Amino acid sequence: MEENRNHTEIISEIGSGGLINPDDIIKKINITSGMTVADFGCGAGYFTIPIAKLLTNSGKIYAIDVLSSALESVLSKAKLFGLLNIKTIRANVEIIGGSKIKDRSVNLVMLANILFQCNDYDSVLGEAKRIVKENGKIIIIDWVPKKVPLGPKFEHCLSEEDIKKISARNGLKIIKKLDTGSKHYGMIFSVNR
Repeated sequence: MEENRNHTEIISEIGSGGLINPDDIIKKINITSGMTVADFGCGAGYFTIPIAKLLTNSGKIYAIDVLSSALESVLSKAKLFGLLNIKTIRANVEIIGGSKIKDRSVNLVMLANILFQCNDYDSVLGEAKRIVKENGKIIIIDWVPKKVPLGPKFEHCLSEEDIKKISARNGLKIIKKLDTGSKHYGMIFSVNR
């Protein structure tokens, strides 16, 4: 069926949040005002901006990306919405200490659509684990490994089972699965220290 859809239908679906809806997902992960959040591989702020709105000025979100252009886009959107609680960091999260954030200083680390792009999953999860507080959470959302128009190549995607194995060997415990639509899967993890 997917192969028979035209490009306009697919673009329309993406524009309306049809592939993934950050607002719906954020409601399910219980982000509250005053939290400190890190968004690894923030891109143009797909999750950063709606999370920043929820945190109000008593909370903070670190928008982290390796691309300066992505961070500039986040700052532009933050200015547009009058958000003062976003700190951008140009960093490589595939290096322990790469995020430049203090140990055990954030309530939640968001890893949305980033792992399929990484070479060293253990270092990314190790860096997330390093910065998350004792009772903090790590959220992983990524592509279902199947051929999806406008999605990543099938061979780059990790299955849910792959993520469960990688997470377990890095001391993460799955708390619950998230309904993220048919093109993605999502899970909330706690940290075992």
